[in-house]
Amino acid sequence: MLLIATISIPAFTGMTVIAATPAPSHFADADNDALTDQGALVYAQNCANCHGRRLQGQALWQLRDQYEGRRAPAHDSTGHTWQHGDDELFTVVKTGKFSTTPKEIVSFMPAFDKRLSDDDIVAVIAFIKSRWPIGIRASQSMLNPGYKGMPKNADKVEWTLPPNCTASFQRWGATSQ
Repeated sequence: MLLIATISIPAFTGMTVIAATPAPSHFADADNDALTDQGALVYAQNCANCHGRRLQGQALWQLRDQYEGRRAPAHDSTGHTWQHGDDELFTVVKTGKFSTTPKEIVSFMPAFDKRLSDDDIVAVIAFIKSRWPIGIRASQSMLNPGYKGMPKNADKVEWTLPPNCTASFQRWGATSQ
């Protein structure tokens, strides 16, 4: 069954969101044109060879086979990048692994901590986020404390969440109770 929901932000106006933690220390502002321009350059020089010029990932990246984890995933709306908050995305780029990945697990993602500054990593993440449709950007912002990164015009336009965003509905439902 395919579930697509259209949500208009005014439905959220009665909801009060209180951030229990501070905003992410590595927040990537996809609405900052200078930052996304910088990120586009850094991405082209450091990420596009594996993740694709158009963020499409390597062919067959979704397959679960003996090469699973060796193919670079897409960072466009077909991938899973939007299912992680900014701090976690920062950690993956910097260290090559998610913070929850056990140390014994081999990651084929290179760590960029020696090649890119923290500012460059944040810029790349901002660039990637700027390429997503508004529904995906809104869904990803829900992973950041205080919904940091909610698109500026999300309350003025209708948008659709991606069909595979059950987790977004669960997060939203937990915060609206």
